[in-house]
Amino acid sequence: MCLAVPGKVLSVHERDGTRMSVVDFGGVQKDVCLQYIPDITVGDYVIVHVGFAIQRLDEQSAMQTLAEFEHLGVLKEEFGDGFAIAAAQAGVDNPETTPTDDPEVTP
Repeated sequence: MCLAVPGKVLSVHERDGTRMSVVDFGGVQKDVCLQYIPDITVGDYVIVHVGFAIQRLDEQSAMQTLAEFEHLGVLKEEFGDGFAIAAAQAGVDNPETTPTDDPEVTP
């Protein structure tokens, strides 16, 4: 699933001539490109899709959307541990947390 997720801009910087930011999505922080809406500043809320900020959003709408996504489990699906999610969906143990008898193999 690929969602447009709201987040809060924590910092703004330039990387290789591209306006970038660090955006917080309810505790998960990701690098986001701001080229589509270059007037974004620290503290603004944006909707992010595949690493690009695509729209400015007011704080109340962002918080409501994040709360609903959290309630539905969508944030865990989008930002959670991919191995754990895949293992749970397959009904098997997570290979990264399963203990092993082999001292050469570390989970």
